[in-house]
Amino acid sequence: MARVLIADDDPDIRDLVAFKLTQNGHQITAVEDGMAALRAAREQPFDLVLLDIRMPGMSGLDVCRSVRAAPETASLPVILITARSQEGDVELGFAAGADDYIVKPFSPRELSSRVAAMLSRVER
Repeated sequence: MARVLIADDDPDIRDLVAFKLTQNGHQITAVEDGMAALRAAREQPFDLVLLDIRMPGMSGLDVCRSVRAAPETASLPVILITARSQEGDVELGFAAGADDYIVKPFSPRELSSRVAAMLSRVER
């Protein structure tokens, strides 16, 4: 299936997302901060990136902007996963280049559905 990069500094969330997506047959690379996510995205081919917004060192928004700015990763689908649910936060996420925005707490089933929908749009 798809190669998915997960970046979240909360090990419980990171493990839950990785577990659920592995159950769905995806290959997972999980990292704990923004700099590691950006390095991984530049070094390995991925089909989708899931980013927490609040991470130490480099935020998910900054990672998303950097992914969009680099020609080799500019078309890589990015989903932000965050506890920030205000309308302004969502606007910032999309302005940074995110393709989707999931608010914590979220249902693992909803996450799976959104990942599947995003991947199906990319495959077309």
